[in-house]
Amino acid sequence: MLKRILAGLTALVLMAIVIPASAQAQMEAPKYEVQTISGTVVDLSCKFGHGLSGADHRMCSQVCADKGIPLAILSDDGKLYLPITAAMPGSSSNDQLKEYAEQQVTITGQVFSAGGASAIRIDKIKKS
Repeated sequence: MLKRILAGLTALVLMAIVIPASAQAQMEAPKYEVQTISGTVVDLSCKFGHGLSGADHRMCSQVCADKGIPLAILSDDGKLYLPITAAMPGSSSNDQLKEYAEQQVTITGQVFSAGGASAIRIDKIKKS
């Protein structure tokens, strides 16, 4: 009985290791396009949840960013870009955008699109 339990557990452990490894080997790197976009850095919660934005909302937006509420870029043509970062411990996209909260910016970076949404890994950012 104990041998059957150990054999079953061993099989489960091997499956847990082998299946994810083979699935990972089959995954392709996400496709992206380097783009330059112009728009406004917005506080997602206040912009879409409360309709608050603009210069009068700048300080609030920065405080919210410090508390982890995501910032994003609302382009001049109305498209929303969610910023992403390379896996760097202790950093967030809010760190890159906070100083530009509720201001016009021009951003160059790698744009990834999926399911109708767009994300951008920011390479360069400047105030417009």
